[in-house]
Amino acid sequence: MSDKFIVRLSEQAPATHWGNNASLSFDEQGAIIHLAEQETLKHIQKAARSLAQQGIPAVALSGEAWCTESQWAFYQGFVSPKQLDPVTFAENAQSDLKELQALKQAATWMRQMINGTAEDIYPESLAGKAAEFIQSLAPEHVSYQIIKGDALLEHQWIGIHEVGRGSERAPVLLELDFNPTGDEDAPVSAALVGKGITFDSGGYSIKPSEGMLTMKCDMGGAATVTAGLALAIERGIDKRIKLFLCCAENLISGHAYKLGDILTYKNGTTVEIVNTDAEGRLVLADGLMAAGETGAPLIIDAATLTGAALMAVGQEYNALFGLDKELVGEVQQFASEEFEAAWPLPLEKWHQNNCPSAYADTANSRAQKGGGYGGASNAAGFLSRFVPNEGQGWVHIDLAASFQNNAGAQWASGATTMGMRTVARTLIAKA
Repeated sequence: MSDKFIVRLSEQAPATHWGNNASLSFDEQGAIIHLAEQETLKHIQKAARSLAQQGIPAVALSGEAWCTESQWAFYQGFVSPKQLDPVTFAENAQSDLKELQALKQAATWMRQMINGTAEDIYPESLAGKAAEFIQSLAPEHVSYQIIKGDALLEHQWIGIHEVGRGSERAPVLLELDFNPTGDEDAPVSAALVGKGITFDSGGYSIKPSEGMLTMKCDMGGAATVTAGLALAIERGIDKRIKLFLCCAENLISGHAYKLGDILTYKNGTTVEIVNTDAEGRLVLADGLMAAGETGAPLIIDAATLTGAALMAVGQEYNALFGLDKELVGEVQQFASEEFEAAWPLPLEKWHQNNCPSAYADTANSRAQKGGGYGGASNAAGFLSRFVPNEGQGWVHIDLAASFQNNAGAQWASGATTMGMRTVARTLIAKA
């Protein structure tokens, strides 16, 4: 530990020469974070980001004042895409090192996927890496299959195929079964669905260059539910869970899907394409139907789905949607217990009709910038057409807080992992 920069916590105010309300001071041992009376975890995370921005490559946390959550807050502020393992946690009576290592393991994998380039993280590689990661945690309890390219049509997974057919790299659906029960006929307690758009050009509804720059992060939903499952496994979940990742590249070519196309889904719903940049909901529709076929009483999907959610809740919160209001309230509480911010936005059955089409049962959006008013709720309404039980037992997480385009006071640029802990807590509490 002596070769690393030492960071301690203190409830005492810093010496006056460090300035009024200073959060950091330094001595011959390293740095001291001085705790504020309010927003302690946020205060610690900001102090960690400040230290990282000073060019300190690695630190060791020291002292009895650290607890599990304060150490994790520091880690989240200090870590960056270039430094994924920069913090040595303090061993003391207040800290659960097993939990911290489980968090770091899941978060590191998640950051590697989301921050990785679209050249390295493409549909089949994302599915394969997710399967390998989960299998490494429970090799005797995990099986999976990857349905690729035209084989998707044989299974009637039309949305994933259509969105991904413009790329030379085939779209895929990962179906993973985590079954620790030892009974191959055990009921599925929960199903997870993740949007895995490994790069999103917008298709023929092409994005501007600045909007396309960070679209390697559009598979954040797939990474979030995978990391959430990993964390739940490390926390000891003993229920059967199925994972569905809907993976595609949304590119332009002579083979790409086009505006005006009409898709007929497995459940008979017809969808007119009015915006090829509203592709996430098209692939999730397949994943939600696959989840429904398992009979799972709990279905969670996660996606970097709409800019409208960002406009509504900013980058500090994830947005929650569901027709099952009691479940949405529970998930919001689970997020709070995991120190992740989430906020419900409106969703009613009538939102299904907010993207009308003259040619099909529904359009995939409105032919307006951002999908028009209520775009996030309308997208959730589209998804609700493809879930079982009139939406009971289903919650949709629009991941507004999962990625930072630019470094700020709390986060480095890139993936934040916000949502991972919420998924894990919901699985353990509700599955």
